[in-house]
Amino acid sequence: MAAPRTVLLTGAAGGLGTLMRDLLPAYGYELRLLDLTPVADAPDAIAADLGDLDAVRAAVRGVDAVIHLAGISLEAPFDDILRANITGTYHLYEAARQEGVPRVVFASSNHAIGFTPRPGGGEPLIPAGTPHRPDTFYGLSKCFGEDLAQLYWDKHGLETVSVRIGSCFPEPTSVRMLSIWMSPADCARLFHAALTASGVGHTVVYGSSANTRLPWDLASARALGYDPQDDSEPYAAKLLAEHGELDPDNPEHAHLGGHFCTNPPMWPR
Repeated sequence: MAAPRTVLLTGAAGGLGTLMRDLLPAYGYELRLLDLTPVADAPDAIAADLGDLDAVRAAVRGVDAVIHLAGISLEAPFDDILRANITGTYHLYEAARQEGVPRVVFASSNHAIGFTPRPGGGEPLIPAGTPHRPDTFYGLSKCFGEDLAQLYWDKHGLETVSVRIGSCFPEPTSVRMLSIWMSPADCARLFHAALTASGVGHTVVYGSSANTRLPWDLASARALGYDPQDDSEPYAAKLLAEHGELDPDNPEHAHLGGHFCTNPPMWPR
């Protein structure tokens, strides 16, 4: 696939969107920005609610691809997740189909398989084809997004790379994050590969750097042309001195999703 020139970036005001606004233009992309809230230093950004299909259709009109980061990124009441992450993602795909946009890069999450046991020493890495095991309503919404992407590929020929993102921050902030961290620079490399690889159909990949403590297999991401350059290990000594190694007998540490697997809902009942 030839490199797209104009890419709609949804969720452009969020943490990951802000990082990508700075990094992706270096790859030659003209970004069209969309968010429900104002985007700092971007007066031309589109303010739209993903619940409004007509507004989403107008936003995707004429773009070469979409990077879909918008939505709620933590656990929340189901009705909120339904509106933002499930209905909103459906509207994004339906708008892309109607406007003939050929490819979406979908920000899935490790929480789509959060109850998958974390591999121990000598155990195989978690493959990209591992079954869905969501740890929250949030994780469930990412399972929906991946399945929706598969449906739109099989039925309409709309290609997607679903990126099961670990944690993308300037540096890891916890021992758990040492295994699933993705540097912002590697994230931009992965998104660029996902936008430009040919014949992706619907491909599921893991989004992380080449971490020494990696729990999952990056083969499907590398097959797109992704060549991660970073590793969380330089941050390990400090984090381990503060928190110690993960304890496999601790339910919070035993599964890929970490505390998402054990914490009660984070809102009033």
